[in-house]
Amino acid sequence: MSSRDYVIARYEFKGHRFEILVKPEEALRFKSGEKINIDDVLVGDFVYKDTRKGLKASPEALVKVFGTDDIRKVASEILKKGEIQLTAEQRRRLVEQKKKQIISFISRNAIDPRTGLPIPPARIETAMAEARVGIDPFKGVEEQALAIIKAISRILPIRIARAVLRVSIPATYAGRAYSQLARLGELKSTNWKSDGSLEAELEIPAGMQTEVIEKINKLTNGTAKIESKVFK
Repeated sequence: MSSRDYVIARYEFKGHRFEILVKPEEALRFKSGEKINIDDVLVGDFVYKDTRKGLKASPEALVKVFGTDDIRKVASEILKKGEIQLTAEQRRRLVEQKKKQIISFISRNAIDPRTGLPIPPARIETAMAEARVGIDPFKGVEEQALAIIKAISRILPIRIARAVLRVSIPATYAGRAYSQLARLGELKSTNWKSDGSLEAELEIPAGMQTEVIEKINKLTNGTAKIESKVFK
């Protein structure tokens, strides 16, 4: 196996350093929470303190830090808590995927406070580039998105907001629409009228107003009455 077929996963704790050799794609899948056998991730059966020099970690050090010297249990902890030395292509691909997820989160949850309208994803991406924000492929989407919103707020007006849609649906479509409303947002209240029509309040991310309203209109053939209020 050539050096291109594996990368190093490293974990440092209180002056101890532990390294294992892993298959890059499988290691990323494991670290992302995918159920994959650790044996399919590992290259070899050793834990090192320095792979470059071929120096192995002692069983005593493993037990002291991990509570066991079982290679598979130790390797799992190293992957979960440590860092994977990604190839340049892996990092580029992961960063791009995470960036798309962050932009999607921001566009759905944030608005332009001047207009109350969603901000187009392309504008968010441009602002991120102007603010030179960094993307961590392993940190959560929401955690990074909130920090990025703060960073780009110097460039464009933006604010996280929620919206409540007050929806009135005629009896003809009420039954079918009701089963779909909870999938579109958080149902805050429902009121079935004596004529079979439905009144409901649906809380959604403010940036999703247009999308959700279009879906409700499609469900009801455009007969629903919808009022929207944004909470900034």
